[in-house]
Amino acid sequence: MNLKQKKYDLMNTRKGLLDEAKAILMKDGQTEDYTAKMAEVDKLNSQIEAVDALIAQEEKSFGGGDPVPEGGLKGGALGSGAEETGYQKAVKAFAAAARAGFPTQKAAGDMMQEGVNADGGYAVPEDIVTAIIDRRDSKESLLGEVRIVKVKNKSGRRTFKKRSQHTGFATVAEAAKYGKVATPQFETLSYEIEKRGGYLPVTAELYEDSDADIAMLAQEWLGDEARVTANKEILAVINAKAATDLKDLDGILKAWVGLGSAFRATSKLITNDDGLLWLGTLKDQNGRYLLTPNPAEPKQLQLCVGPYVLPVKTYDNDTVPTTGTKVPMVIGDLNEGVVYWDRRSFSVKLSDTASVGTLNAFEQDLILWRGSLRDDCTKWDEDAFINGYIDTAAVQAAG
Repeated sequence: MNLKQKKYDLMNTRKGLLDEAKAILMKDGQTEDYTAKMAEVDKLNSQIEAVDALIAQEEKSFGGGDPVPEGGLKGGALGSGAEETGYQKAVKAFAAAARAGFPTQKAAGDMMQEGVNADGGYAVPEDIVTAIIDRRDSKESLLGEVRIVKVKNKSGRRTFKKRSQHTGFATVAEAAKYGKVATPQFETLSYEIEKRGGYLPVTAELYEDSDADIAMLAQEWLGDEARVTANKEILAVINAKAATDLKDLDGILKAWVGLGSAFRATSKLITNDDGLLWLGTLKDQNGRYLLTPNPAEPKQLQLCVGPYVLPVKTYDNDTVPTTGTKVPMVIGDLNEGVVYWDRRSFSVKLSDTASVGTLNAFEQDLILWRGSLRDDCTKWDEDAFINGYIDTAAVQAAG
């Protein structure tokens, strides 16, 4: 075996030991085994250095190595005692790497590579997009379910005639006196407008340097805050009515019929994703699902409840949340049950000179976006809906 083959074998052995040491460190972190492996690597390094020294002596004296033609090395190669140029050193380094099988593991500074920034990694472009990307969001609003009344005053009221059971006229005999009938009764509904809003500070640097449309982003963000505010107000009015445990499909039927003919024709069942999942598991005795698409409008759902077909509208759990195991099942016509009093629609103003709390837009070079609305939300007719729920824990316990 010549010296070059010996060096090649030693380097392969060293590579195997390094791989084993790395595996030990990555797997269980046993420092004693790792230290022992690295000690063997150090011994091999000493042997490789000794072999390199012998190879260098042979090449210097042209003995024991590859045959060298008379008259020295061609192509500007050096003879004995001559000084090597940078090109010749590179040629020798390439030859050594070839004899060693071109090892792939290189330390920083050994080569130009993408993995090390200082060795050229800085020159590799990164796929960075500064434009703001919106994740898909339902952005659902309950305002489409309720009655919206525009008002111009801070407070006010409406007058309603109470529902009463008419008894009809009594029979009047000839020449007898007519009897007095019951007079209609009235009640009032009041509203009180409140101002709601908030502000969003943005630095002038971000506004000027960003690739994104920060102004549009700020307005959309505040608009979503207004939408969520209205949703919470509507849910508060619904939840102010005593909750009814519907228990099962029979309970839904009972609530639906209990609305009476005045509201059944325009009513629906409103629930969330949890309610959609529960309703989607209901089947009849023949195994047919009771929740089906409306043939006329496939995107709309309907629930078969006894002899009735009840329209179903679902919202996500963020818009209509579930409380514990109680899944909301609002049945009725919210357009007749809840009213949203709108004194001033949502608006946005911005300023670079205003002061809010500890913030001074002019002094701190900020831009302040302020979103505000003036509204109130009350019941309109509480008989128009039922604040129901299904307790999924109780249903599971009952089988």
